[in-house]
Amino acid sequence: MNVAIIGCGYVGSAVARHWQQKMTLVVTATTTTPERVPELQSLAQRVVTVQGSDSEGLKSVLKNQDAVLLSVATKGSGTYEETYLQTAQALVSVLKQTPSVQQLIYTSSCSVYGEQHGALVDEETPVAPTTPSGTILSETEQVLLSASSENLRICILRLGGIYGPRRELVKIYQRLAGTTRPGSGNEPANWIHLDDIVAAIEFARRHRFQGIYNLVDDDNLTNGEIANRVCEIHNLPKVTWDSSPSSKRSYNAKVSNKKIKEAGYKFIHPQMLFS
Repeated sequence: MNVAIIGCGYVGSAVARHWQQKMTLVVTATTTTPERVPELQSLAQRVVTVQGSDSEGLKSVLKNQDAVLLSVATKGSGTYEETYLQTAQALVSVLKQTPSVQQLIYTSSCSVYGEQHGALVDEETPVAPTTPSGTILSETEQVLLSASSENLRICILRLGGIYGPRRELVKIYQRLAGTTRPGSGNEPANWIHLDDIVAAIEFARRHRFQGIYNLVDDDNLTNGEIANRVCEIHNLPKVTWDSSPSSKRSYNAKVSNKKIKEAGYKFIHPQMLFS
C-alpha cells in the first residue's frame, strides 16, 4: 500500500517512522524545506520537496497513492491561510484527478470549538472559533470534507495540545513557573501524547475512518492543575493566577473523546505523563 504524508514536522515525521516499519506500506514524505531531505530519507522510501499550494507538485506526490496524511503547521513567515487553507484547496483539486487515493486523514485542532465557557463539547457541537487562525482551521476542515465521495473517505482528527518526546510537559510549563498568569487557570487543557496521535492515525487508516473525531486524553485536567502538578514534581515555583484580566486562551471547552473510543481506539496514555 502506498501512503503519502504532506507535512513532516513533529507529528508527520513520527507517523513516517511508524509507517516505514510496516513492511506492507511504502511511504512518501514531503517537506517545504530542502535541507530536511536527508533527515526524512531515513524515515521514508521517497522524499519530495513541495509547497502545499503547488497543485502540480502535489499531483506528482499523490500519483498512485492509496492514502494521504495531511499534517501541516505554520513556520517562519508562513501564514495560516497559506499553510492550511491554500494547501487544502490545492489538495482537493488534485484529489479529484487522483482516483487511486481512497482516504485522506487530516490533523486539525480542538481550537476550532472556540469559546464554549468550559462546557463539554463533542463532534456534533457547532464550532465557534474566536481568532482568525481558528476560523481558517475551521474553513480548512470544510474544504477537505467537501471532497468526500463514494470513493474517497475524509477523516479529520481534532487534536488537543500536543506533547511527547522533546516536547515534555515540563518544557512547556516551566516557562510559567513563578509567574502570575491572566485568568483563573480553570480552563480545560485537553492534551494528547504524540504516541496516541501516531497510533490513532494508524487506527484511522486501518479502519478507514470517515468524518470528524476528537483526539484528547481522558484526564480532563485544567491548565492550573497541570501547571501545579508539573511545578510540584519538578520542584519549580508555582504559578499564580490573576482573574481580573481575562485569559488570552483562544478556546475554552472540555473536549469529549467518547466517539473515537466507541469506534474501538484504546489510548496508550489515557492519563497525562508528567515525568
